[in-house]
Amino acid sequence: MTRHAPNHNRRPQNPFRARPRPARQTHEPEQIVNVGSMDYTIYLVVALLVLIGVVMVFSASYGTTVRYEHYGFDAFYYLRRNAIMAAVGFVVLHIAANVSYEHIRRIAPIIYVITLGLLVAVVAIGIASRGATRWIPFPVIQQFQPSEVAKAALIFMMAYLLDKSPTRLKTWPGLIFMCMVVGLITGLVAYGGFSSALIVGAVGFAMIFIASPHIWRFFAGGAAAVVAIVSYLWYDATFGDGFRGGRFRAWLDPWAYPDTRGFQVIQSLYAIASGGLFGSGIGQSRQATFVPESHHDIIFAIIVEELGFIGAAMILLLFGIFIWRGIKVALNSHSTFASMTAIGIVFVIAFQALINVAVVTNSIPNTGVTLPFISYGGTSLVVSMGLAGVLLNISRYTKARDR
Repeated sequence: MTRHAPNHNRRPQNPFRARPRPARQTHEPEQIVNVGSMDYTIYLVVALLVLIGVVMVFSASYGTTVRYEHYGFDAFYYLRRNAIMAAVGFVVLHIAANVSYEHIRRIAPIIYVITLGLLVAVVAIGIASRGATRWIPFPVIQQFQPSEVAKAALIFMMAYLLDKSPTRLKTWPGLIFMCMVVGLITGLVAYGGFSSALIVGAVGFAMIFIASPHIWRFFAGGAAAVVAIVSYLWYDATFGDGFRGGRFRAWLDPWAYPDTRGFQVIQSLYAIASGGLFGSGIGQSRQATFVPESHHDIIFAIIVEELGFIGAAMILLLFGIFIWRGIKVALNSHSTFASMTAIGIVFVIAFQALINVAVVTNSIPNTGVTLPFISYGGTSLVVSMGLAGVLLNISRYTKARDR
């Protein structure tokens, strides 16, 4: 064999020399982009709903507060309080919209545990009002409602757990653990009232349903839950004399209880029926002084009476726009936590609005649920606006492919 002479002019290879870079891939990985500005459509919708709420709370309440010494004969009693809480809500909204939601993700378990402590405080030192024990004494604002905070705490905790372990819901132990997280906080909220527990439990299980790859488990479980609840209400209404059974009977035939459990629903339906197409005008309601909690749970009936079908339809349209834009934010979110938080916020606002309108129109049995951003209620208003701020913050971030 012929040997080639060694090339002494060849430089020896350097073992520390960097390897050549691989060829650039055609498709770049998904990138996170800070858009820099929030979804101003959502901001405008929330601002309009809050301002409408301030006006309508005053319109629904001044006729009552000006007549009773309990309110100091002050026509602006609820207007002043609601306006202050709306101002606080806007501050909270702007803070939540400008401080990265990543801070919430890091402390989500702490928020959840603190909220559990507040709910335990309701059991120990809670203040009863309007047939429910939902409030605890609090400096400055006098009363604080932890069940409203529970909605936000559960949304953040569920999103945190799903983000930390995306495959958790693929196994039965993971599913049971998530249900226990929902059930624990829902059970404590239920002590204060069934309506608040309904909202909290619904948002928790809705987030599990959306994130779970096994949908049929929820159809079976949901059907079983509906059958159990309806059976309980039917039994209590037929053979018992419980509070919830009484409400169920009043829902089936409110005119059979015109002076007791059916009174609120009947007056609400009268207000809706007299609204017509354009309504009687702001401040011209005839039913506001008859409908119990006209500025709170039943405010939508006063809106229909004073603003008519057109005004009510515009408010429902605003909620529809909020839902549409919120779902769009959730779909464009770049992380599991952001996406699940956004969809949880959209669901809790939409579901609460649906329940409120359904109660006012007697489509479902009466239960005390506020109309988000509109009904009077300091804690509810501030928490709802804070959640809207978090949604706006998430809307500042989106994902881009192959930029």
